[in-house]
Amino acid sequence: MLKTFAKGGVHPPENKFTAGKKIEKAPLPKIVSIPVTQHIGAPAQIVVNKGDEVKVGQILAKSGGFVSANIHSSVSGKIKKIDTVVDSSGYRKPAIIIDVIDDIWDEAIDKSPEIKKEINLDAKEIIDKIAQSGIVGLGGATFPTHVKLTPPSGMKAEYLIINSVECEPYLTADHQLMLEKGEEIVVGIRLLMKALNAKQAIIGIENNKPDAIEHLTKLTSPYDNIKVQALKVKYPQGGEKQLIKALTGREVPSGGLPIATGCVVQNVGTTFAVYEAIQKNKPLFERLVTVTGKSVKKPLNILTRIGTPTSELIEIAGGMPDDTGKIVSGGPMMGRALSTIDVPITKGSSGVLLFKTEESSRKKIMPCIRCAKCVGVCPMGLEPFLLMTLTDKQMYADVENEKALDCIECGSCSYICPSNRPLLDYIRLGKSRVNKIIRSRNKNK
Repeated sequence: MLKTFAKGGVHPPENKFTAGKKIEKAPLPKIVSIPVTQHIGAPAQIVVNKGDEVKVGQILAKSGGFVSANIHSSVSGKIKKIDTVVDSSGYRKPAIIIDVIDDIWDEAIDKSPEIKKEINLDAKEIIDKIAQSGIVGLGGATFPTHVKLTPPSGMKAEYLIINSVECEPYLTADHQLMLEKGEEIVVGIRLLMKALNAKQAIIGIENNKPDAIEHLTKLTSPYDNIKVQALKVKYPQGGEKQLIKALTGREVPSGGLPIATGCVVQNVGTTFAVYEAIQKNKPLFERLVTVTGKSVKKPLNILTRIGTPTSELIEIAGGMPDDTGKIVSGGPMMGRALSTIDVPITKGSSGVLLFKTEESSRKKIMPCIRCAKCVGVCPMGLEPFLLMTLTDKQMYADVENEKALDCIECGSCSYICPSNRPLLDYIRLGKSRVNKIIRSRNKNK
């Protein structure tokens, strides 16, 4: 039986043009720019200098705290400079710029094609290795994985949930990864279960990926405690709170953490990265990216070194179409429009989408007609029209009281609004102001 979450949701066109396209490997770039803020939490602290020679997999910056992540070199070459570069946020961030000379990997990395299934490390060793390898959530949130695997005192993970939904339109990297690296993903699931001491694992996959459902069901058949669950196609099915509700019937409390339900959610790409880190000694320095769009000549799923300029992936996909009006990093619902194609690929770069001008132009904003469609599609049961009004009037105490911080920023409200109102833009602004007020309030206690 297909499962789904109860509240809200929308059905945007899927546009999965790259579904079934085999993973290609991007050629080595001539230069990379590797930001040190590729994760939620404290920036990593740079431990190299201009002029240093580095190998693939060598650490460049060490985590700046518990909620932080190590950064490793994706290439071998010479550090040209330590400077700032514009990232997908549109702001300049500290980065390490490396001239690529060769492709010499750290000797500890196992480059053999052999799939290693035997698990020799205990839970603490697995978590420590994940932290050392700089692994973060590859679904877009980039939360450090070792933190998720360390629940707060008094909380325990009963279920490990593998997010294989990939509900964002256009994106197919996770889908193709499941088809080509299924065995490794299953080993990664077993590693994560051991790290959490979780008794059950559930792999959630939307029903528009029947080949992946069939493939992983076959691969997990020897394991009674790992099951594949097909899900209805509905956005945002891949939201952490929505996925927990769909698969377990449990609901994350307002302001609470998913672990409060006894669940820990990990993206399927993250799970593969865990396999590579533990079984192959390979830090996270490359990731799979979908490059696509209705006018793109050669849409593809491509394995890309971190720090590669977005412009190079666009060229590999056939170049920028003449009718391109906007380029988005990530998916169309939650991604960010890029200010420049020189933005480097980072750990959180799931896709590069090229939209036609007519698709990307904002329509004229009209007055709210009180249709309540935004309320009906909100998966968190919020009132987006009200949150926009309160933010516009700078009534931030009311914004907080109306639970704006529960918003998962899925964009369903903006998508459905017949008046073209930028609901999510205002809610994001309201959330940022409320968070600032809360920090100030806590500081003064």
